[in-house]
Amino acid sequence: MYDYRAPIKDALFALRHIGEIEQLSKSTLYAQADLDTVASVLEEQGRFMQEVFGPLNASGDREGLVWSPEGVQTPAGFKEAYAKFVEAGWQGLNAEVDFGGAGFPEAVQACALEFETASNGALTMCPGLTTGAIECLQEWGTEEQKELYLRKLVTGQWTGTMNLTEPQAGSDVGLCTTKALPQEDGTYKISGIKIYISFGEHDMSENIIHLVLARLPDAPAGTRGISLFIVPKFLLTPEGEPGERNDLRCVSIEHKMGIHASPTCVMSFGDEGGATGYLVGEENQGLRAMFTMMNSARIAVGIQGVALGDAAFQKALAYSQERKQGRKIGGESKEAAMIIEHPDVRRMLLFMKSHIEAMRALIVYNAAAIDFSRALEGEEAELQDDLAELLTPVTKAWCTDIGMEVTSTAIQVFGGMGYIEESGVAQHYRDMRIAPIYEGTNGIQAMDLVGRKLGLRMGAVVNGHLQNMRDTDAQLEAAGKEFESMRTALAESVEALTSVTDWIMTNGLADPVQALAGATPYLRIFGTVTGGWLLTKQALAAQAELDAGSADTEYLAAKITTARFFAEQILPQAGGLVPAVQAGSSALYEVDGSSLASI
Repeated sequence: MYDYRAPIKDALFALRHIGEIEQLSKSTLYAQADLDTVASVLEEQGRFMQEVFGPLNASGDREGLVWSPEGVQTPAGFKEAYAKFVEAGWQGLNAEVDFGGAGFPEAVQACALEFETASNGALTMCPGLTTGAIECLQEWGTEEQKELYLRKLVTGQWTGTMNLTEPQAGSDVGLCTTKALPQEDGTYKISGIKIYISFGEHDMSENIIHLVLARLPDAPAGTRGISLFIVPKFLLTPEGEPGERNDLRCVSIEHKMGIHASPTCVMSFGDEGGATGYLVGEENQGLRAMFTMMNSARIAVGIQGVALGDAAFQKALAYSQERKQGRKIGGESKEAAMIIEHPDVRRMLLFMKSHIEAMRALIVYNAAAIDFSRALEGEEAELQDDLAELLTPVTKAWCTDIGMEVTSTAIQVFGGMGYIEESGVAQHYRDMRIAPIYEGTNGIQAMDLVGRKLGLRMGAVVNGHLQNMRDTDAQLEAAGKEFESMRTALAESVEALTSVTDWIMTNGLADPVQALAGATPYLRIFGTVTGGWLLTKQALAAQAELDAGSADTEYLAAKITTARFFAEQILPQAGGLVPAVQAGSSALYEVDGSSLASI
């Protein structure tokens, strides 16, 4: 029900005013990414996803996957759609030009990935994981490995995976037991079981390049003893083409709550003596290399929040404009009104819209920091890299938590029809539920923010971020009466975030358990305040365009109203969470497991 439409105008607005795309395009690295070119790319990419990936979303969910000992069969149309994706060259949008990519900024890639995910979240996971493999090999692969594997990964002719998790080793990858035995020819024999491997087996590409964490004999315990290996499904011939089948198999696929068309595989390596693998980077340094892929994946997972949230919102908005129920409050007509006329439905729609725009802005801001870290040099580049490090756990966790709330709210707008699968909105909620879990649960992201990222440069990075938000106050004051509520709400919420950040950093040094106990509500405050600030920046930009005589008055006025709604109704919640952060850990440990039971 209701076709998804890529929000190209809003993505370009975020790129201009949050991602600073015009300034970025002045750099040598991203000279090709001028605004007109970016607009053309996103318009074409959005059209492609709507027309090619979108129509398969619901049917793929209903049909699911077929596993057999020979492999995994994807739903009808997936193989053909992926072939069109490869032919169009979308896989290499942000990949290095030297290996066949288009070399566009990560901020542009983020917008394109949003359109892709919103059109078909399950299918998009395949090229999404390939992007991570590309970025890992670009940074850590040898020149020979790049020549052998990167070019065909960049085209999408081959796909990539990430193999971390084992039955006994989930988020704690230091418990990895997969073995890697060195061979005389410089290769390694890989043996072990990996679980939750998305698109570990499928029928859409001629080869699958697995990146696998494994442990060498006599390697140090824990994460210090993990190495990373390329383990292709098919070993390559001297000509670089797929040849003999490697010793690896998908032994089963999971039956999941959502993303039914994405094969989540149990992979077995080495049942017949050992799968042939090739070391990436240095021995026992595999986690460093894998984190390149994982950080890319964490931002991509955050993008799922805004993408599936927007897909659900579009359905809810359309439904609210055709569903008649009850009379308009305060109206004279005795006829049933469209439900969009009711105050609480309006509240839900603005809750969704404002959070979607805040998430999109945060993702673009995070991605642009990565772009500037690559385009600039010296201290400026390092500061941007640190900002990206600070924001990544917030992007992953806050956007996926909010994505859950937005997709759930969309169901609420539908009422009982939202709970019926035929409405289509329930699929977005089911597909969204995995996002707060994988690539590091949101609790782990919160602990990363509190335990590692706040301490970057002895707190200078987070303090710089807080100061940037305070610096907006003068612009809000000059903007006049319409921005007064935004100014007040932003100032109060930034002060709340500043005070609770100081508390976390002080108490975390004295007792890390105290800080970690409040890490999740702290991340919620951080994401909410940052999202509100970015919406305020966009509102100021919209007002500037109106003052300059822009004819797009309806769109720009809506940007201002949306930011004001968030400031007045969402930002005050940030201050309310401060006591939850500062409550500490005492209540968490005053009862044991048996005392928690109510039986």
